[in-house]
Amino acid sequence: MARVTVEDCVERVPNRFSLVLFAAHRARQISGGAALTLDRDRDKDPVVALREIADATVETEELRDGLVASLREVRPHAVREEEESDLLALEAPVLATEDDVLRALQQEQEAVREDPY
Repeated sequence: MARVTVEDCVERVPNRFSLVLFAAHRARQISGGAALTLDRDRDKDPVVALREIADATVETEELRDGLVASLREVRPHAVREEEESDLLALEAPVLATEDDVLRALQQEQEAVREDPY
């Protein structure tokens, strides 16, 4: 079991804050089932991630890109799914008569009266 130090990793990632973010992201990937590039040697995921960074068995650019993608609030495919569902709703309009609308409004008012909170 080889010891890894921050100094070993700082040679590859000069910014210690970036190093912490990259190592944490890689550790999450490993715990999620990503393939290891080194032997585990009974080390925990964060230590394995630091060893991979120090030994240059993972690309720091790929880690950075993956980290940025994971931190996005809106993922591109999620936006497309929302747009598709909106289009489906527009394609299939619901035809309602005046009686249907009045009945729905009355039911809504009754529900509000029954549950004032």
